[in-house]
Amino acid sequence: MAAGVNASGRARVFLRTGRDGPVRGGNPWIFSQAIARVEPADAAPGTIASIVNSGGDLLGLGYLNLTTTIAVRMLAWGEAPELDALVARRIDAALALRHRVVANDTDCYRLINGDGDGLSGIVVDRYGDTLVVQLLTAGADRMRELLVRELSRVIAPRAIIERSIGAVRKQEGLADRAALLAGDSVGGIVVSENGIRIFVDFEHGQKTGYFLDQRENRNLAGSLAAGATVLDACCYGGGFALAALKGGATGAVAVDTSARALEWAQRNFELNSFDTSHVEFVHDEAARFMAATDRRFDLIVLDPPPLARSRADAERAGRLYVELNALAMRVLAPGGRLLTFSCSAHFHGEDFIRAARIAASKSSRPLRMLAHLGPGRDHPVLLGHAEGEYLTGLLLADLG
Repeated sequence: MAAGVNASGRARVFLRTGRDGPVRGGNPWIFSQAIARVEPADAAPGTIASIVNSGGDLLGLGYLNLTTTIAVRMLAWGEAPELDALVARRIDAALALRHRVVANDTDCYRLINGDGDGLSGIVVDRYGDTLVVQLLTAGADRMRELLVRELSRVIAPRAIIERSIGAVRKQEGLADRAALLAGDSVGGIVVSENGIRIFVDFEHGQKTGYFLDQRENRNLAGSLAAGATVLDACCYGGGFALAALKGGATGAVAVDTSARALEWAQRNFELNSFDTSHVEFVHDEAARFMAATDRRFDLIVLDPPPLARSRADAERAGRLYVELNALAMRVLAPGGRLLTFSCSAHFHGEDFIRAARIAASKSSRPLRMLAHLGPGRDHPVLLGHAEGEYLTGLLLADLG
C-alpha cells in the first residue's frame, strides 16, 4: 500500500467555499486557512489525499501536513493514478524535458525541480553519474524509497546521495538528513557546465553542491565578456568568472567572504588550464571591496546569497539590494554591463527591479535594461505558482 493511503482509501481534504480558485489556477500550495476539514481528522503528516471543493468535487491529488502553514501540496490535478505510477510518470517527463533543454556540453543540471515538475518538496540534481536528492517536506520524505527505485530505473546512477537540509524541513517537523541512498560513496566529482569543468564537493558545497540555476546566466556572461575586465562579486566557485575567461575576458577579479570558496574557485580555474595570472582572488565582502576600489569594470556580476530569509526580512533586504547595486554601478565602466541577481524567495521580482532603479538614481547612472533573467530551463515553475519564482536577474547596460 502506498504511503499515506488508509485501508479505507485515500484521505480527503475539503476546501472552504470559494477557496478552490488558486488550485484550479494551477497553484500547488493550499494554505491552512483554505481548508474546511480533513477526513480522517488525525491524518499524519505526509498522508496522500484527494483534494475536493466544498461540494465534494474532485480537484486533484496531494499530500498534507496539517501542522504547517502550507497544509497541502498538490501532486496532480483531476483524476490521478496511484502514487507509484504517478511518480514514475513525473520522473520520465522530467528527464525528457532535460534532454531537450540541456546542451551536450553540460552533464550537471536540475533533474527534478519540485512543484515545477509535479513533485512538490522534491529536488534532484544530476552531477554526471551521481544524483543528489533533497526531500524537503513530510510528503517528500515518505517517497524516499520510491524515488530511489524510479531514479535507478531511468538513470542507473553510480550513486544517489541525500542532502535534505534547511529551514523547510524544520517547519515540517523533520530533522536534517544526509545519507548515501544507493551506490558507491562519492565525496566529490568533476562535471562539465557549458564546456567548463567544475569540481563539485558533496560534503562541503552549499545546497546540493553547486548553484545549477545560474547555468544559462553564466553562459550569457561568457557571451558578453570578450575584451572585458570582469568583477565576479560573491563568486562562490568562480562560475561567472570562469565563463568570462572562456568568453575572452582580459582579466577578472573574484571576490568572496569565504576562503574555502576562493580555494574552490582557484581549483576550478586550474582544472580548465586557465592562466590564473589573469585572475585576482579577493577574500573580502563584495560591498566593502566595491566601496574601496578605484578600479572600473566592463562587466560586473553581482550574485549575493539570499538577503531575505523570511518575509519579515524583505524591507531590510530592499535596502541592502539598493546599497549593493549602487556600489556596483559606481565601479561600472562607461558603457559597461551589469548582471545583478536576487535569489531571495521572500523578496519579489518587482521589488528587486524597484531596488535596482533606486540604486541607479542614487548612482546617477543612465542604465538600460537589456533583459529580465531567471533560472535556467531545467528549473521550470508552474505558471500558477508565483511563489516558485525565487531567482530574479537583470542585465543592465550603461548608456555611456
